Amino acid sequence: MNVPASETGIHKRVVLAEADIDRALTRIAHEILEANKGPRDLVLLGIPRRGFPLAQRLAQKIAAVDPSVDADLITGQLDVTLYRDDLQRNPTRSPLATQLPPSGIDDKVVVLVDDVLYSGRTIRAALDALADLGRPRIVRLAVLVDRGHRELPIRADHVGKNLPTSSRERVRVHLAEIDLIGGSAVNEVVIEDRA
Repeated sequence: MNVPASETGIHKRVVLAEADIDRALTRIAHEILEANKGPRDLVLLGIPRRGFPLAQRLAQKIAAVDPSVDADLITGQLDVTLYRDDLQRNPTRSPLATQLPPSGIDDKVVVLVDDVLYSGRTIRAALDALADLGRPRIVRLAVLVDRGHRELPIRADHVGKNLPTSSRERVRVHLAEIDLIGGSAVNEVVIEDRA
């Protein structure tokens, strides 16, 4: 669905609607279980802001497939703010709390969860943060959107949607847990381009 350019000159195109996001997360949840051969030792760590609610949604879907899983006990949040290499350019980031599951991450299969994979720098920061917290057996990456333009040799193991984009475009993920647009909670992925 295309949205006409507003007074700001930004053209918006919805590339994933709510149902598309739900389908992508269902598929990723099944892929995670298959790659891990079940839920044993599985930990999902969402990268704030939007990676954490995505991790929670994935954990709920995994728990729906395997009732032995308690979604709350396998989900955590990994703040990477202080590990970023762009703090001098973007110094206004406020750190959020890192919350690990009660079982920790040592010798676990940790799946980092983020909304958009772009340059790879956020994931590099997440790997550094993870190394300070423990030693997982395996680290995997799940993202809702991979838009390309990597600056580091990082790739996702589980991708909801590959979206080839130009570097001038922005990919915006809106999630009901965080985003209100026009007073309503919205679940969508939008590509914005200056017209």
